[in-house]
Amino acid sequence: MRILIADDDRTSTLMLGRTVESWGFAAVVAGDGEEAWDRITGTDPPALAIVDWMMPRLDGVELCRRVRAASLPSPVYLILLTARTSRHDLIAGLEAGADDYLTKPFDPDELRARIHVGQRTLGLMANIRQLTGLLPICSYCKRIRSDDDYWEQLDSYISEHTAARFSHGICPPCLKKAMAELDAPGDAAGGGA
Repeated sequence: MRILIADDDRTSTLMLGRTVESWGFAAVVAGDGEEAWDRITGTDPPALAIVDWMMPRLDGVELCRRVRAASLPSPVYLILLTARTSRHDLIAGLEAGADDYLTKPFDPDELRARIHVGQRTLGLMANIRQLTGLLPICSYCKRIRSDDDYWEQLDSYISEHTAARFSHGICPPCLKKAMAELDAPGDAAGGGA
């Protein structure tokens, strides 16, 4: 997993980068918030970002807001790592969109545990499947055209593309219609002419 470390303190980024690399992660460094934003929105974005609150050009809180407002192709787990220790700052950071908050000086074991929480969260998010976009549906039989240009039942298509499961029943209007068809004289089941 790639981890972005965004901090204007060169010594801190170097030490933190070496620490996460010793845990088996790939570290990517940004010296300010704008550079962090460029890395997050770039071609090979990190899955997790450890962001300092106070940075030039774009601070960590505003970076969190910007990330949460953006339509990114994949989610980024954000950890604010800061010297700000007040409860008010903690709340402000989480409200801005940070997923976690850790104060400096940090305990390496606690940081590693929080990174693992981020990994688990991202793994769960990757397992969530959802339908988006335009679904071609037949206006007569209500079948959906799949990605393979095959027309299939709506419930089958949704089950394959989401975590939804179906139980089948019959609604009152359809039951009434079906009963009327069964009771109608001359239908195939009734043995008419």
